Amino acid sequence: MKKADSSPKAKALAYHRYPRPGKVEVIPTKPFSTPDDLTLAYSPGVAFPCLEIAAEADNVYKYTGRGNTVAVISNGTAVLGLGNIGPLASKPVMEGKALLFKIFAGLDAFDIEVDETDPAKFISIVKALAPTFGGVNLEDIKAPECFEIEQGLVGQCGIPVMHDDQHGTAVIVAAAFINALIVQDKKIEDVRLTVNGAGAAAIACTKLLVSLGVRRENIVMCDSKGAITTDRKNLNPQKASFATSRPGIVTLADAVRDSDAFLGLSVADVLTPEMLASMAPRPIVFALANPNPEIARDKALATRADLVYATGRSDYPNQINNVLGFPYIFRGALDTRATMINEEMKLAAAHAIAALARKPASKAVRELYKGEKLTFGPDYILPKPFDRRLLTTVPAEVARAAAESGVALKPIENLEAYGRRLKKYVADTDESLRAFVEAEN
Repeated sequence: MKKADSSPKAKALAYHRYPRPGKVEVIPTKPFSTPDDLTLAYSPGVAFPCLEIAAEADNVYKYTGRGNTVAVISNGTAVLGLGNIGPLASKPVMEGKALLFKIFAGLDAFDIEVDETDPAKFISIVKALAPTFGGVNLEDIKAPECFEIEQGLVGQCGIPVMHDDQHGTAVIVAAAFINALIVQDKKIEDVRLTVNGAGAAAIACTKLLVSLGVRRENIVMCDSKGAITTDRKNLNPQKASFATSRPGIVTLADAVRDSDAFLGLSVADVLTPEMLASMAPRPIVFALANPNPEIARDKALATRADLVYATGRSDYPNQINNVLGFPYIFRGALDTRATMINEEMKLAAAHAIAALARKPASKAVRELYKGEKLTFGPDYILPKPFDRRLLTTVPAEVARAAAESGVALKPIENLEAYGRRLKKYVADTDESLRAFVEAEN
């Protein structure tokens, strides 16, 4: 008898195929078992809410699910770890993102794969679709087109739009950076930062770290050609904004020498042990290339015992994982009817996530992550994805920032009551979430 294939590939393919293909489905939220139910759900009953919305557009939030709905939209040109595989092949990723929105924040998300690479046409398509949704999560769109697309949509659709590969990553990097500075006893205004990589995520992360307090003059950004300097020709505007005029910096090795922190969003093994050894005392290294980081964890720790190290991998401590942020950022944004997700909201999310890691881990989290040391320190600077307190803390801070920055059309007056509503949601969904965790493990 042939032995069942238990390889990671076989397990993943079976997970996606059985008992039915895909990872998400649509479930009715209203009764539908009688003729009267159907009369209310469709014709003629549906005419009444249609007329109410036609008379006052804002009524769409009263009578439809728009306020709890996010579009996950991609053209598949930059799928993490896979590259430009196109819209069809990107669909499993987008379905997965929709699943995460639902299980972590109770948001209904629909994946939309768009067969269009022209930025202007892509923007037009998303704008035309915007009335369907309460928010838009752009995903896996390559640079530099992603900058143009996001800039063409933010503030133009009347709903929050965020390119998660840029800003979701930036929020988690900022949260981890806040705590790494505490662990390493460094002041953000004094930190010398080297960034390796100049794509969408690297640019967004660096911008948010500047908003957090890192000084631009203390940053050196590198790309595949070396340090980005003011005497380099033909730089795009994003790279040019971080060009350094500091003399004697040409290579990554030059840039990283005496740096306090290294942020890598580039390629594997580019940071050598010799480079790491040349960094300042108590360095911070976020090596986020996937699946293989800019320097392997064992090699990094063997080189510097005074290191705080993070990667994008789930099998190492301190995973920079976007799921810590985007469900809750959109939850707070949609619940306040924010017109956009601005810098203030992102920083609020980063501080809330960081603060949670400094609190003792809950009993439920300790049970899920048995064998791991969940005490704030070098190997625990971020909360775990299944820490359900993320839902009861991060959206409230995002909502507060949305109101204070003036982008919330419906500010939440009682944030404590809002937190209690979110706690009830946690209580109602923990059982299904636990089943999901067990299936994954």
